Amino acid sequence: MLVGLIMTENLENPSPLQPREPESVEETGLGETTIEQLILKILYFRGELYGQDLSNAIGLKFSVISEVVESLKLTHQIVVKRSMGMGSVGSLLALSEAGRSRAREHLEANQYAGVAPVPIEQYTEIVHRQKYRDGWLTKEALAQALKGMVITERTLAQIGPAVAASKSLLVYGKPGDGKTFLIESLNNLESAFVYVPHAIECQGNIVQVFDPIYHHPVEEEAPSVLTVSVERGHDRRWIKCKRPFIVSGGELSLDMLDLRFNTTSKVYEAPFQLKANNGIYLVDDFGRQRATPAEVLNRWIVPMERRIDYLSFLTGGKMTAPFEAFLVFSTNLNPTDLGDEAFLRRIQYKMLLRGPSESEFTQIFEKFCAEKQVPCPAGLPQRFIAQYYHGTGKTFRRCHPRDVLSHALNLIHFEKLPFELNDALLARAFESCFVQEEESAPVAQPAPPTQISVAAPLLSNLPQSYGELHQA
Repeated sequence: MLVGLIMTENLENPSPLQPREPESVEETGLGETTIEQLILKILYFRGELYGQDLSNAIGLKFSVISEVVESLKLTHQIVVKRSMGMGSVGSLLALSEAGRSRAREHLEANQYAGVAPVPIEQYTEIVHRQKYRDGWLTKEALAQALKGMVITERTLAQIGPAVAASKSLLVYGKPGDGKTFLIESLNNLESAFVYVPHAIECQGNIVQVFDPIYHHPVEEEAPSVLTVSVERGHDRRWIKCKRPFIVSGGELSLDMLDLRFNTTSKVYEAPFQLKANNGIYLVDDFGRQRATPAEVLNRWIVPMERRIDYLSFLTGGKMTAPFEAFLVFSTNLNPTDLGDEAFLRRIQYKMLLRGPSESEFTQIFEKFCAEKQVPCPAGLPQRFIAQYYHGTGKTFRRCHPRDVLSHALNLIHFEKLPFELNDALLARAFESCFVQEEESAPVAQPAPPTQISVAAPLLSNLPQSYGELHQA
C-alpha cells in the first residue's frame, strides 16, 4: 500500500477521485533529502520567503516541511530575518552563505525549483483510478457532444463503443469529410475532472508533466493569504484539470514520444502520450509524419496492448509509466497503405467516415447559414446542388458548404453587397473555392483598327533604309 494515496470521493461531484493532502514526509513518498534540496533551491531563486509562502511554493503543508526547515536552521543554512510571532510559519526565511553554497551544489544536479514532484508509484496509482469506468458513456451524451455536426445514427453507433472503450481508434476517409472535427468534438463530452501532477520523480530524475497548453485547470476558490492552516480538497502537488486533449500533426517525430532532456535545467519533459493520460491523444494526418506509420505504431505496440510505456533517461535508466490515453489516428490515406493486417490489428477500432448524403449536405448548408445568421432563400441549396454536383458529378464533402458560404460572405463584406445569398453570388464563391478542371476558353480579341491594315501595304513601299532614302 502506498502511503499518501488515500483517495476521497467528492459527494457533490462524484466524478473525481482526489488525492488527499499528505500529513507527513512519509506520505509524500519523497525522501527528506529531496524536500531539503527543493527548499534550498526555492529560497535561492526567490530570496526571502515567509514560512507559509514557502509552503505554497513547494505545494506541501508547512507542518510537513517544518522539521526539514528546523534542521536547515540548526545547520545554519537558513536564517530567520524577522518573525510575526507564529513560529517558523510566520517567520521570514532566507539562505545563509552556507545555504547558498549548498543550493548551488544542488542546482548542478538539476534546476527544478517548483512544486514538489510526485513519485512515479503514486502517479501510476492515481492515473489508474482516474480511468473511465465501464458504462460512463451514453448515446445521449455522445450525441450532445457532437451536436455541432450533422451525423447519422449509424455514425453514432460506430464511434460510440470506441469512445466508451477509450483504447485506440483509426478514423479514415476522404479529405474534407470532418474526421478531425469529429474527434475534436469529443472534447465536449461531459466527464469527470482529472488531477495532473506538476512533476514526477523517478530514480532521482524530475519529469515535468503539467503543460498549460494542454492542461486546463478548473477554477477553484483560492484560500485567503491570511489563513495559516487551510483545509484543502486535494494534494497541492496535483492540479485539478479538464481531461486533456492533445493533437499532433505532420510535425510528429519519434523523439517526441520519449522523455526530452533540457540540457540547461537538467529536467525532463514528458512526451505527448504521458501528458495525455486520462484524456485523448489525436495523431492527425496519420501517415504524413516525419516518422513512418510503421515506426510510430511499432513504438506503441507494447503500450497499446499492455497499457504501460517504457521511457528512457539519459543515464540509461528506464521509467515504467501508465499508458491510459485514448489514442486516435486520423488519416485520408488508404489504411492498407499504412500497414498490413497484423500491423493494423494493433489498433482496436476502425471507422470509415463516409461523405455526406444529399440530405446531410443540405442540412449542413442550412445549419451554417443559421449560425452566420445569413438568410437562405427557399430552394437555393437545391439549385446549388443541382448545378454544381448533379450536373458535374462532383462528390459531396462536409466541408464544402462551409467553404463556399464563407467565400460568399467574404464577397458580401468586401463589395458591400446586400446581406443575402443568391445564385450569382454562390457561383462566384464556388469558382473561387475550387480548382477549375479545365481552363476557360480565351476571350475573343477585337479586330485591329481599319486604318492600320490599310497603311500596312503603303509601308512596304517605303525605302528599306536611311541610305536608300538619301540616295534617292
